[in-house]
Amino acid sequence: MAAEQTESGSQTSLQSTDSRIEVDNIRKTFNQGEVVACEDISLDIAADEFVVFLGPSGCGKTTTLRCISGLEQPDDGSIRIDGEDVTTDKPKDRDLAFVFQSIALFPHLSVRENIRFGLDMKTDLSKEEKRERVEEVAEMLDIGELLDRKPSALSGGQQQRVSLGRAMVMNPAAFLLDEPFSALDAQLRDQMRTEVKRLQRKLGTAMIFVTHDQEEAMTLGDKIVVMDDGHIQQVGNPHEIYNDPENVFVARFIGSPSINELEGSVTDTSDGLVVSTDLFDVEFAESAAQSANVSRGDRLTLAVRPEHLDLQPETSLFEADVELVEPHGARDAVYLTESGINLAATVNQGVLSGERDRVSVDIDRENVWLFDERGQRII
Repeated sequence: MAAEQTESGSQTSLQSTDSRIEVDNIRKTFNQGEVVACEDISLDIAADEFVVFLGPSGCGKTTTLRCISGLEQPDDGSIRIDGEDVTTDKPKDRDLAFVFQSIALFPHLSVRENIRFGLDMKTDLSKEEKRERVEEVAEMLDIGELLDRKPSALSGGQQQRVSLGRAMVMNPAAFLLDEPFSALDAQLRDQMRTEVKRLQRKLGTAMIFVTHDQEEAMTLGDKIVVMDDGHIQQVGNPHEIYNDPENVFVARFIGSPSINELEGSVTDTSDGLVVSTDLFDVEFAESAAQSANVSRGDRLTLAVRPEHLDLQPETSLFEADVELVEPHGARDAVYLTESGINLAATVNQGVLSGERDRVSVDIDRENVWLFDERGQRII
């Protein structure tokens, strides 16, 4: 968006920024180095990119975000914004907007005053320039008619829009959002996700969004940074993360129901690669055996997503008992068990009734993954 300017050069409307964020090998510890919150974190975030930090509680995603914002100082590494090293700069000097998990609005101020607060504290814009910028943001967030209300008179979704507006009005180099929708109900979360994605596209400004919710990450992110135990496990777009996981943690964490895992071993490498599990054997091409660099007797984990189990096969690989059919809208999740091994499949709605006791099962061999004993994917 082009910015209108006053005669003095002050900007009176929002504009996209060209600021790139570069994180180089940062490390942050607590408790005198005993607790490593994040380590070896390196990222390059484009000026118009929506990046999601995804992982379980305690994985280091919020600490990484707080290091970028300046709320935490990394022990090692550097952070650059638009090429300038800001590693030791205070938060107020980084031109970043932080939207917290808790909706921290001033209860005694109106919506207008809450949104304008940062402009009053940090700019020398005229009264009219501030009014124009506040009303522009309010219009974008569809809260123009709420400007004279107090936060207590707003719904949770409206309060979160005000919180976003307070960040937007500063026209920052990037937005940092730490699980901002966690307190909202499911329907409102879905609505806010859509609105924030559209807003980011309209502003053309980088957003870094922290969540533990894989659905939220997959719907929002241009780039997803999957984290665990303080380290980045994989960086990629949603399709890459889902279809091409680099390790077993990423494969497990993304997708619902989760992947099916079977412990197995290499039983033949003479004309190809044969992996045997307690339920079945799978043969891979000779080229796969060479690229996997495995030997007879090696222990592996075989994994396949639920949608790649076929419960109406022409030829059966094995049979299993149906324990539960769980409706998921247009698709049903079918939970199976055989020889003490639990599996999950997904089928079209109504294909399988819960009254069916036993089914034949086959797998799509083109969509089987193998992980070595360290959890790294080899096929």
